[in-house]
Amino acid sequence: MKLFVQIPCLNEETTLPAVLESIPSVVPGVDEIEVLVIDDGSTDRTVEVARAHGVTHFVRHTANMGLARSFRDGVDYALLHGADIVVNTDGDDQYPQARIADLVQPILRGEAEIVIGDRQTRTIEHFSTLKKGMQRLGSWVASRAAGLDLPDAASGFRAYSKYSLIRLNIVTRFSYCMETIVQAGYKRLAIASIPITTNPKTRESRLFRNMWQHVFASGSAIARVYLMYRPMALFASVSAVLLVAGLVPFVRYLVLLTSGSGGNHLQSLLIGIVLVITAVLSMTIGVVADLTRLNRTLAEEQLDLQKLARYGD
Repeated sequence: MKLFVQIPCLNEETTLPAVLESIPSVVPGVDEIEVLVIDDGSTDRTVEVARAHGVTHFVRHTANMGLARSFRDGVDYALLHGADIVVNTDGDDQYPQARIADLVQPILRGEAEIVIGDRQTRTIEHFSTLKKGMQRLGSWVASRAAGLDLPDAASGFRAYSKYSLIRLNIVTRFSYCMETIVQAGYKRLAIASIPITTNPKTRESRLFRNMWQHVFASGSAIARVYLMYRPMALFASVSAVLLVAGLVPFVRYLVLLTSGSGGNHLQSLLIGIVLVITAVLSMTIGVVADLTRLNRTLAEEQLDLQKLARYGD
């Protein structure tokens, strides 16, 4: 059983030593532990610091490619080098690396394919009240979209089984966190959470400029994946709302007609007709999107077979 701990880095020469020094050298149930540093266009001594701490596995981007691409490239490297489990952590020393042993246990026991470290965001002192609320809201939205119940959907401290990584396909450029949750829910991959604490804050996030950019980007990722995997549910809901709204003017016009003043309210019929036509168009788009989803499912099954051939059983 081989475990790869991958660390996406962007100018982390200051905090990376603490991360590397706290990664456990022994994990029950694991035969080999390898550390992989993904240098996402760093301009400091991140790579030199990693080498000085004994890291021999690297993926390097000449320019900043973003967290999602770093995750994808790191997973590809790890699986090509025989990884059975991949743990993703951060180079800013946010997460307690000593808990890696606990993070992988549900996978080793066959209870889950993905394990997420729940930061218990309500207890993080440097999170503002607004940020805590937005974190809870984001986790709730992601959980509903995935059909799961996850307390911290945005946490990047995660363990993935090889099977789950073969099944998941990352398409977003911003962050893989929300996207993998919705995909995992759709593909019936078992997800577990374990409570963790976080280390003191070392710097501001480099992933986004402010919280609202993070909210927008995460929301866009959830909406995109939801449209990809559950389009009929979305468009059917929109169509139902439009249809009900379209019937209201008709009912209103009939009521007015029975009272003898219907001829003066033809605008109600026009509004109703427009809304009903829009409802029909929405349902039509939903049918087309659902057919596209079926084609995507078949394509992903072929991609799974190609990954199996690339990475081995």
